Amino acid sequence: MNKSLLHYTLRLADDSLILGHRLSEWCGHGPILEEDIALTNISLDLIGQATSLLQYAAKIEGQGRDEDQLAFLRYEKEYKNALLVEQPNGDFGFTILRQFLFDAYRLPLFKALQNSTDTHLAAVAEKSLKETKYHYRHSAEWVIRLGDGTEESHQRLQKSVDLLWRYASDLFYTDEVQLELEKAGIAPKMEEIQAAWTASVQEVMHEATLTIPENKWEQKGGRVGQHSEHLGYLLAEMQYMQRAYPNMEW
Repeated sequence: MNKSLLHYTLRLADDSLILGHRLSEWCGHGPILEEDIALTNISLDLIGQATSLLQYAAKIEGQGRDEDQLAFLRYEKEYKNALLVEQPNGDFGFTILRQFLFDAYRLPLFKALQNSTDTHLAAVAEKSLKETKYHYRHSAEWVIRLGDGTEESHQRLQKSVDLLWRYASDLFYTDEVQLELEKAGIAPKMEEIQAAWTASVQEVMHEATLTIPENKWEQKGGRVGQHSEHLGYLLAEMQYMQRAYPNMEW
């Protein structure tokens, strides 16, 4: 059970860590000041979630590593984040669409995870849910604004949908780890989370006049350490200081 709990906790933590880093790349580059600040604040929320979850993962692992070592000193194949969150930022619309697809997954997940039999995960979910509600509202409003905006914004956002849709199913990857924790009441049932995600995504896409791709081609593997080429470049930047100056402290 401990091994499965560790894997599951790392999946939650790495989603937040990697997406938090991606959003931090917008700091100073937002299209308007308010969005520069908003994306940076969402990044800080996600990194805060990652810190709490990695602290718990380190405790479960019991090998003397702390949250910083888990964040900065693992190899690429040891990260369990979904493929969606490691994709490069692209333009503002691409980032917002990526964020929306993730937020629509995280919102029902954290709602259900509050009832986990694991009290630590339940506490993290309760705290993170408050932040995630804002994240979802922010990204959904922007998807509608851009999708149902000008011809240019609609076309560019539709292109983002067509490119990112293939990664969405990786969020709902189900294996023996997931099933074991579902049975123990630790993890919510993934099929219920996916049903809630589908309903909210369809509603927002409809209002945004966007078309959900009919192509069923999917890319998976992030949950078991099989990543796109983009994660390696991200980690090279994120881990540089700790690898160049081991055990450095600010």
